[in-house]
Amino acid sequence: MRGRAQREGELASRQDLTRAIDLAIAGDWQGAHRIVQQDEEDATSCWIHAVLHTIEGDTGNARYWYRRAGRSYAAYPDAKAELAAIKATLTS
Repeated sequence: MRGRAQREGELASRQDLTRAIDLAIAGDWQGAHRIVQQDEEDATSCWIHAVLHTIEGDTGNARYWYRRAGRSYAAYPDAKAELAAIKATLTS
């Protein structure tokens, strides 16, 4: 089982990404952001990263990560609903 702190460059697992979503929903933006930054190639990680920057209010950065994820910036009007949808894809 993985520890909470991972080596830099190690890919984030589905469990890690689910944890990032839980942290984001709980208001721990920094904790969630640290997790998704571990894997900037994975589409789901990029999607969560995009939502985090939407929550932060950094539209330009959010749009960048949505493009990296292959997702639409305007697909979800609510960040928490979007995070719930991402979590559903990770846990199904």
